[in-house]
Amino acid sequence: MLARMNSKISAQTLRFIRRGQAVTLHHVAPDRTLLEVLREDLNLTATKEGCGEGDCGACTVVLGESVNGKLQYRAINSCIRLAASVDGMAVWTAEDIASPAGELHPAQEAMVQCHGSQCGFCTPGFVMSLFGMYQNHQNGQAISREQTQIDLSGNLCRCTGYRPILDAAEKMGSLPLPAGCGVDEAATLAALKTLKPKQTGDEAYLRPTTLAALLQQRAKFPKAQVVAGCTDVGLWVTKLHKRFDRVLDVTAARELQRVETYPNHIAIGAAVSLTDAFAALVKERPQLKTFGQRFAGLPVRNSGTLGGNVANGSPIGDSMPLLIALGASVVLMRWKKTAAGGKIVHRELRLEDLYTGYRTNVMRADELLCWIKVPRPGAPSPQPSPARGRGGHSLPLPLGEGGGEGSPACPPAESQEFMRVYKISKRFDDDISAVCLAIQMTVKAGVVHQVSIGAGGVAATPARAHQTEAALLGQPWNADTVMAAAAALRAEFQPISDMRASAAYRQTVLGNLLQRFWLESQGRQGINLENLKTLEVLA
Repeated sequence: MLARMNSKISAQTLRFIRRGQAVTLHHVAPDRTLLEVLREDLNLTATKEGCGEGDCGACTVVLGESVNGKLQYRAINSCIRLAASVDGMAVWTAEDIASPAGELHPAQEAMVQCHGSQCGFCTPGFVMSLFGMYQNHQNGQAISREQTQIDLSGNLCRCTGYRPILDAAEKMGSLPLPAGCGVDEAATLAALKTLKPKQTGDEAYLRPTTLAALLQQRAKFPKAQVVAGCTDVGLWVTKLHKRFDRVLDVTAARELQRVETYPNHIAIGAAVSLTDAFAALVKERPQLKTFGQRFAGLPVRNSGTLGGNVANGSPIGDSMPLLIALGASVVLMRWKKTAAGGKIVHRELRLEDLYTGYRTNVMRADELLCWIKVPRPGAPSPQPSPARGRGGHSLPLPLGEGGGEGSPACPPAESQEFMRVYKISKRFDDDISAVCLAIQMTVKAGVVHQVSIGAGGVAATPARAHQTEAALLGQPWNADTVMAAAAALRAEFQPISDMRASAAYRQTVLGNLLQRFWLESQGRQGINLENLKTLEVLA
């Protein structure tokens, strides 16, 4: 990392709870990572830097926040999380969970008893992910092997083969909790109340707690770097050595921390984590569960936000193809000065119309993406209609219901609806897609009545496959139509070759996925990898 001694970036005070006590650090630069602060300022060197990009999990720590009067625990990657973003939270590291007398926490003791550590470099990260599981599953009770694989998806180990670590996850709930190891939740919640934000509005790291204040700060500092979880901006710091004079964090705005439900759509605030956003999407469409779990490792999903993923506009961002296929729209907001002082104004557009090129979009310098509106199953067909209110009111938008990755085909009927989303990557878990394709289709009387297709990894932006949709719409849903549409899909995009896949591979896969969609719509399920349970899971 670049030396911080000569930095001209203004700094501020950081406060968080550790071991039940308030920690106060002064002169923390806005682009300093939590891992740097833990290792360099607090000498908590058990937390390791492995990849420096949120891939390996060696840097995992657990954050605690007060949510509806209860303590919410979330494992996150400290290597890409900006330190100032945890102001007012509780932080646990691998050095914080043993008892004062040195007795190991069950998450640690289980790793010892099950021989879950070899070289030891990744072990603190695994222990902290296990600690998060322990706290979120009633002291480690009834944790299945399958659930363990999902919750440890963000931690990599090159030594053990994972079996003993999975054994440790199952075992820790049966081990006694030594005195001094447990979390005093009441005391921690009380301590958190003493760390109320005290921003003046001119800090280098701005984290407003209301939507109005957030938009006013955006208008005042249009060149500030916006963050919403830091899972991508953190990479700019660790890998590109970028520096930021001022950072604007959207995640503390209370209005944007909600998922609001309306008759025809749900509105997901820009501060909602990927974990909670996918939970809301899966509640509406259970067939998206596997895709949501594969989106990223759990620590990344716990930090990142759906709004940040969409606003970032990466062509390999997995949420956008899905949202495009579902007919989602985005609500952009800004602060407008008036004679009376000011007001919030907004506009709404289809998600696919947000982007103008590689990581560029139509947003004004003083605008922020505040809401993502996703049609609910059974909503009417789309009709142009401006949003109203904070999350908007009922807005007719298109949707697809039924089917899904790994779900059974719809039963024979005059009208059938199918929904699939495919993520093609080198690793099944915790990996970036080479290609992501989402397809939503309604078939009536054997004819394609409605179709929407979103694609990622094949163009400079997440894109809608308009030409392929045109090749399908109004055609009989049969093998000949699929073959012609697959050719159209391959021709519609001109992907590049990079470290993840060649251009030829991506084009071939696009057409093959449409063929797979056809086979699944006819009831073929054996071709789904997620339907196969490994012997390790079944053991």
